[in-house]
Amino acid sequence: MGAPNQLVVADFTHVPMATTSFAYTAFVIDAYADRIVGWECSTSKQTAFVESAIRQAAACRSRQGTPLEGSTIHHSDAGSQYTSVRFGESLLLAGMIPSVGSVGDAYDNALAETIIGLYKTECTPTGSPFRNGPLHRLSDLEEATAAWVHWYNNHRLMHRLGRRPPVEYEALYHAKLRDGQPADHT
Repeated sequence: MGAPNQLVVADFTHVPMATTSFAYTAFVIDAYADRIVGWECSTSKQTAFVESAIRQAAACRSRQGTPLEGSTIHHSDAGSQYTSVRFGESLLLAGMIPSVGSVGDAYDNALAETIIGLYKTECTPTGSPFRNGPLHRLSDLEEATAAWVHWYNNHRLMHRLGRRPPVEYEALYHAKLRDGQPADHT
């Protein structure tokens, strides 16, 4: 992608809890710099759960002064949470256009799958530096996820971004635009 807010990808994953049950974490990722702009944890994988991550992404961009204005493509897999009429309406209200991959094809949402893989490797396992002990309650998972997302967005050096973290890479894009320079800085 040539700029932020052109394409976001979304997916969610299950997370084993200490109580032998599962919780779920949804992500919304801007494809320009792989920045996580929205996330939500839940004990239910109903549509409202992924809608919350969408609202968070839209609010994040509004706070930054770069609101989603109706042309951002939101791509997800073909899960029922992402294909409901209600979810489509939520996307439009958040300034996004729905795009859904084909059933059973994980490749067309590879960016979301990759970041979920990093999350499950770095954040949720026992012994992760982002955890403060076992994941007994949803709040334990939310705390670990918040710490990991902050680190990922602000400190993780990304090779394809010139060894910059996603937030810094986006900031360079916006600074060049303000200075009247071409925003390409790869």
